[in-house]
Amino acid sequence: MQRSKTYRKAAEAIDKSKLYTPAEAVKLAKDTTNAKFDATVEVAMRLGVDPRKADQMVRGVVNLPHGTGKTARVIVFAAGAKAEEAVAAGADEVGTDELVARIQGGWLDFDAAIATPDQMAKIGRIARILGPRGLMPNPKTGTVTMDVTKAVSDIKGGKITFRVDKHSNLHLIIGKASFSETQLIDNYAAVLDEVIRVKPSAAKGKYLKKVTLATTMGPGVPVDPNVVKNFQETGVEG
Repeated sequence: MQRSKTYRKAAEAIDKSKLYTPAEAVKLAKDTTNAKFDATVEVAMRLGVDPRKADQMVRGVVNLPHGTGKTARVIVFAAGAKAEEAVAAGADEVGTDELVARIQGGWLDFDAAIATPDQMAKIGRIARILGPRGLMPNPKTGTVTMDVTKAVSDIKGGKITFRVDKHSNLHLIIGKASFSETQLIDNYAAVLDEVIRVKPSAAKGKYLKKVTLATTMGPGVPVDPNVVKNFQETGVEG
C-alpha cells in the first residue's frame, strides 16, 4: 500500500522493534497524527484466545473516565412507555418492527443498540446483521434492559462495548487526539483493566499478545502489554 510522504515521515519516529510504555505511546501517537481533523485514538489488541470456542469468548463493557470524545449514536428497540423514556433520554432512533425493517434494508448509521427484553424475538431476525458488527443487544453488556434511560445515558456518556473478532483481535476507541496525554492514559488503563478482568479461565498461555495504539490515518505504536500506565505490572502472562 502506497503511503503519503507525511505518513512515512511520522512512521520514521516510531521504533517498531521497541515496546513503548502507555505514556510514551500516547505521546508518540499524538505527535505523529497527520489528519487535518481531530483524529480518533484507537487501541488494537491481539489476544491469546480461540473465539471459536464459547468458553474463550472475550466481551464486555467499560466506562471511559473521559469519554470517547464523540457522542455515540444510539438506537432503542422499545414500545409504549419505554419508547417514550428512550426518546426522553436522548436516543437517536426508537422503534420496533419499522426499525428492524430499516436495518434489514441496509441502514446501519448508529454506534450502539439497546432493547427491552420483549423486543428480542423481533431483533432475532437481524442478529446476523448486528452480531458480526458488535451491535447486537445483550444482557451481559447492559443493552437488553428495562432501564432504557440508564442504558442510553451510559452509552452517551462514554460507556463502550467490546467483543473479540474471529481473528482474536479487539479494537477500541480511547478518545481523540485533542485529549490530553493524561486523559488518554486514563482511558487506556480503564480499557486494559477491563480486558484483563474478563480474561476467560479457559485461555492458556500469554493472554495479551500484542497491543498497538494509533490515531486515524496515523502509524501504529507498539505498546508493552504488561504495563498499565507506567508502573503497574498487569500479571497477564499465565
